[in-house]
Amino acid sequence: MIVDCVININKPAGWTSQDVCTKVKHILHVKKAGHTGTLDPMATGVLPVCLGKATRVIEYYGNDPKAYHAVMKLGIETDTLDITGEIIRTGSYAKVTEKAVREAFRAYTGVIEQTPPKYSALMIDGKRAYDLARAGEEFEIRSRAITVYENKVSKIDLGSGMIEFDVTCSKGTYIRTICDDIGRTLGCGAAMTALTRTASGYFRIEDSHTIEELAEAAGDDAALGKMLIPPEITLERLGKIILDDNRVTAFKNGNTTWSREYKVISPSGFDEVYRVYASGSFLGTAAIENGSLVPKKVFR
Repeated sequence: MIVDCVININKPAGWTSQDVCTKVKHILHVKKAGHTGTLDPMATGVLPVCLGKATRVIEYYGNDPKAYHAVMKLGIETDTLDITGEIIRTGSYAKVTEKAVREAFRAYTGVIEQTPPKYSALMIDGKRAYDLARAGEEFEIRSRAITVYENKVSKIDLGSGMIEFDVTCSKGTYIRTICDDIGRTLGCGAAMTALTRTASGYFRIEDSHTIEELAEAAGDDAALGKMLIPPEITLERLGKIILDDNRVTAFKNGNTTWSREYKVISPSGFDEVYRVYASGSFLGTAAIENGSLVPKKVFR
């Protein structure tokens, strides 16, 4: 029997994130599954999928930093900012130097005002931006502040115009836009040709599983058990609280607990929300409000 848990899936190219959820539900015969952070169909890599009641913790992954390995090609600009779109402009990169490339990437760090691509899943007046773009409608997407914590060039081939880089960034960062912005800085244009998410918060690509591996393990409880992750383990940004045993029933009933009946073990990096334990068992999440512990999500 599949318990409420999380599986770190390595999304294949050509699949939507929802395609992965649908396939996981089919393989494991579960009714409810949700992913944490959409990947474009052309992208591969880390896509955590929550099963059953574990879907209730998806909101806690939203602010997790992400890491990607990307490839971009100089000399072209497309309407989607990646290789899947139509080429709308070309430019020569004959005079681009390796020094200029590295300087452009080095400058693209810290807090950046970034404008998301029009071919994106952003909602504009109740409609997806990519639907409006495909329909040829005019609309504006405002820039927003994102954070690029690290941006490292790993390979430069100026003969072919191909550049590989690794980036660690905040939520809401579009790697396609980074490629486009860098291309504009270099004066020749650029488009993303490949993207792999290598990390998302707790989850790492080296610990991920392909759809084929999941299907093979589905008939083997021991093998499948090694893939299932208890949701509380993945919530590393949430702090930890130990609750007095005599308040367990009250907590499960959604009642507030005074400060003298719980102990903060580690601080929270997510809006003062904590994982709550008693006698070694995970009870759910709670927030500290005016010194009192207020249940947010109870796992009975």
